[in-house]
Amino acid sequence: MSDTASTTPVIFEELSCESGQRIGVARLNAPRSLNALSLDMIKALYTQLLRWSDDDGIACVWLEGEGERAFCAGGDIVQMYNSMTPVGERNPYIEDYFASEYRLDYLIHVYQKPLICWGHGVVMGGGMGLMQGASQRVVTEKSKLAMPEITIGLYPDVGGSFFLNRAPGKTGLFAGLTGIHLNAGDALFMGLADVFIHAERKADVLAGLQDLSLSGSAATDHVLVHRLLREMSPNETPASPVREHLDTINRACDAATLPEVAEALLRLKDQDDWLQRAASTFERGCAQTAWLVWEQLRRARHLSLADVFRLEWCMSVQCAMHADFREGVRALLIEKDGSPKFRYHKTPDVPATYIQEFFVQPAPTHPLADL
Repeated sequence: MSDTASTTPVIFEELSCESGQRIGVARLNAPRSLNALSLDMIKALYTQLLRWSDDDGIACVWLEGEGERAFCAGGDIVQMYNSMTPVGERNPYIEDYFASEYRLDYLIHVYQKPLICWGHGVVMGGGMGLMQGASQRVVTEKSKLAMPEITIGLYPDVGGSFFLNRAPGKTGLFAGLTGIHLNAGDALFMGLADVFIHAERKADVLAGLQDLSLSGSAATDHVLVHRLLREMSPNETPASPVREHLDTINRACDAATLPEVAEALLRLKDQDDWLQRAASTFERGCAQTAWLVWEQLRRARHLSLADVFRLEWCMSVQCAMHADFREGVRALLIEKDGSPKFRYHKTPDVPATYIQEFFVQPAPTHPLADL
């Protein structure tokens, strides 16, 4: 890789097809940070996707991460921490970051051309936001998906209010409260991925796309891409622990109040290793986040996608204006002492009026009002 390529936040290429059309390739290029999304990466990707959308010669888009470890491990949380203003004060960088990220996520959701996300390796937080809007979400045997915000005092944003609400049973609530790591089988079962393909076949998939009779007609090209990816998928996919534990998950999370759910989750610590990990992460997590997960899913249940991102922008900016988010990042990513001192320790301790503050629009004009 050239020096220029190594410092470019997103690498853009175009592959020629037999039909004369082209495939736009976007590669997140920050492998040392597991392709964590910087504001520069977000804005570069948004601009290029718009360009390709208007280019009649581009038939489809391929989105991937540089390296073998991760597609994208999340947002650039460290930079957010470094930009933090005093508690209660607005933060221009944070407001711009989340508005830009959610505008990009929304664009991917409504993109007219086939957009394939190669979700290989770690796909967490902001990476989930990019992946979930893609028309074809591919997972491999190395895929590890999660919304782990319970550990840092944030919440499952980037459209999590939308896609977690559409997961089967109570699995979306469970994933948000526990931050549990999901494998390829889990992703397929929960509707967070569309197709499983072995990682070693990536070059074959790209070559197959180039050989397709892509025409530039979105409707036709969606069908061709869909069929090719299924032809590349093996008959057997990885087993899904979420599916195996579905009844237990539904029983634990099907309660009238969050404190009741919390009690049920803590009782899972005497179950098998997978459930123990989920329960332990919840127990160590941020009570504020647990309430935000509960409330975001309740409030967003019947919202449009655009309204979801508008809701989440308010929540995310408010998280930066409150103390727990910065404390969680400090403890896990900055000083790495692993002992965040969150304001509240248990869900019953959190006042309802405190959680209400996170749903107040923090600016007179909403930056996503035009979505």
